[in-house]
Amino acid sequence: MNNRLVEFKNALLSSERPKVLAILQEEIGVMEPLQCIKTIVLPVLEEIGEEWEKGDIALSQLYMCGGICEEAIDKILPAAAPKRATQPRIAIAVLLDHHSLGKRIVYSILRSSGFEIMDFGAGLTVREIAERAVREKIELLLISTLMLNSALMVKGLRDELDRRETRTKIIVGGAPFRFDPNLWKEVGADAVAMQASESVAVIEKMMGEIA
Repeated sequence: MNNRLVEFKNALLSSERPKVLAILQEEIGVMEPLQCIKTIVLPVLEEIGEEWEKGDIALSQLYMCGGICEEAIDKILPAAAPKRATQPRIAIAVLLDHHSLGKRIVYSILRSSGFEIMDFGAGLTVREIAERAVREKIELLLISTLMLNSALMVKGLRDELDRRETRTKIIVGGAPFRFDPNLWKEVGADAVAMQASESVAVIEKMMGEIA
């Protein structure tokens, strides 16, 4: 990790909001905002996420870092920016269970990477998610699961969306899909992100397919 990334990481972990924003503003003086996000924000968030998984930092720090990045990104790449306007309509939800940690991490990574994403919440039924996806005209729907029974319900969600004749693509993630690498295909998902850090690359690939 180069000195600039170390400086950015230390500012995040110290909750120095002005310094975080100042670093990003300096960088967008020499590169596009989205390039800045990909080369500065995302690598640092991924490393912080890995440190949390190892138990080296607290969950509260992980949340704080994600929140600070979201605030800074909103300032250098506001919602009305043309770069955001060309994005597909994206949403994330937790099917059935209320364990929302995975969703929160993915949401932070995507928002910090310049994506606009709707958070539908947790503990939702197939029907609730399908109805809102149709109402909001969602193109990419991310489903986070922790338990196997929740993962298996993605098949019902796929059927419900197809019944409503939507073109919504489903991207899944969570422990059940890591334990069984073929499960995402069996439940009718269009793609899988095995780790939260993969979500950006998966969405960018899907964007190319729906363009």
